[in-house]
Amino acid sequence: MDSPPSGMSKSLANLSLAGVRSLRRSLRSSLRSSLRSWSWRSVAALLASSVACANATTGPGFAADDHAVLFIGNSLTYTNDLPAMVVAVARQAGDTKLRVSMVAYPDFALEDHWNEGTASARLRSRKWNHVVMQQGSSALPASQQHLRFWTEKFAPLVRASGAESVLLSVWPFQNRLFDFPNVAQSYRQAAAAVNGLYAPAGDAWTRYGDYNELYSDGLHPTPLGTYLAALVVLERVRGIRPDQLPQVIPGYQVPENIVRRLQEAAMLSLQQNERRPSNLEVPR
Repeated sequence: MDSPPSGMSKSLANLSLAGVRSLRRSLRSSLRSSLRSWSWRSVAALLASSVACANATTGPGFAADDHAVLFIGNSLTYTNDLPAMVVAVARQAGDTKLRVSMVAYPDFALEDHWNEGTASARLRSRKWNHVVMQQGSSALPASQQHLRFWTEKFAPLVRASGAESVLLSVWPFQNRLFDFPNVAQSYRQAAAAVNGLYAPAGDAWTRYGDYNELYSDGLHPTPLGTYLAALVVLERVRGIRPDQLPQVIPGYQVPENIVRRLQEAAMLSLQQNERRPSNLEVPR
């Protein structure tokens, strides 16, 4: 369970031929207008990186003056290796101090992480600056309460490590786009409950709007979706604004106009959402 993924590109070895064909058809259809100018090598990289690995725990060495960020989540975090993408984008801005670690398993909620123990042990293992947490969409009222409860459960450990909690607001299944506002409310309220930071990745997805370019399989992100989430997280943990970045997605050949649109969506979302929400409302 502790075997880490090897870098940002994920292998297709565990995906069936039918699954590969289905994913390829989806990508071809959804990105038709954009991919005309892309090389096949770029398309292959996009396809390969959209496939989730089985599980992920990673933890590089840290120096005393590094800015250490721990990611706790599930396949929405480890698909395309969101933490590595955050670091790669930070490097584009000249940030050499950001270091990340990840504890993420399939279908895990924060409750599952609490019971499994690796995340808690990682929190106790060193000082951290930020802890980025996510689970499923948590849109229903009971799920909102669940997210808030377990965010509060982790909060003392996060504070003891010297870190701030960052709630990474994700996205619903593609066939439940109407749940986007409920997902945002859920994560915003969880952040408010622990005086934490709110990273509105899902809201940035809605502002971009072309969902077929962001969903790879109806739930997990394409590299474009991961990049959009990375822009939001990076601004929250390091203050690096999307409009300060080059119009290049690290590791991918994507037209500049698409990267610009992603950056604009992230920037607008960050401007329109409180960094540290304070209006706590109990979901009914």
